Amino acid sequence: MSQPPVPHVAAAISPSPGIVVAGRLKPADIAQLKDAGIEQIIDLTPDDETPDFDEANAVRSAGLDYSNLPVRDAADLTRENVIAFDQMMRNAKRPVLVHCASGNRVGAMAALRSVWIDGKSEEDAIAIGKAWGLKGLEPQVRERIRSLRRSESDASLH
Repeated sequence: MSQPPVPHVAAAISPSPGIVVAGRLKPADIAQLKDAGIEQIIDLTPDDETPDFDEANAVRSAGLDYSNLPVRDAADLTRENVIAFDQMMRNAKRPVLVHCASGNRVGAMAALRSVWIDGKSEEDAIAIGKAWGLKGLEPQVRERIRSLRRSESDASLH
């Protein structure tokens, strides 16, 4: 698969082939994303963050696949949500665009996915997260990784 150009939308980066991470989408972005070859959009924002924009309807009306996993803040960085994120990413048509408001929540989910699903180290996970847009949630991501490591080592003592 050839790598499409990174679309000109907020905070757009491409952490790996076939994946684009971005910030908040605007209604005018959808046609551009389709033109850029994006096949699916995964939205990590709750609907109430964009009350004046029905992203799901706009994306589907443009003929693109749409998935939503609302991640409001650090409290939503749960194992269940990371497993759901992993499934969405594995099943997504490529190229896929995954976004939140700035890329920070996407990066947090990618970092936790790399630990909880792929067994990466904390530092590798943080590097992956930053490549995917992790910024302000880094302390909470590190705490979740360390908490998992503590619970795993406690379990091995019993």
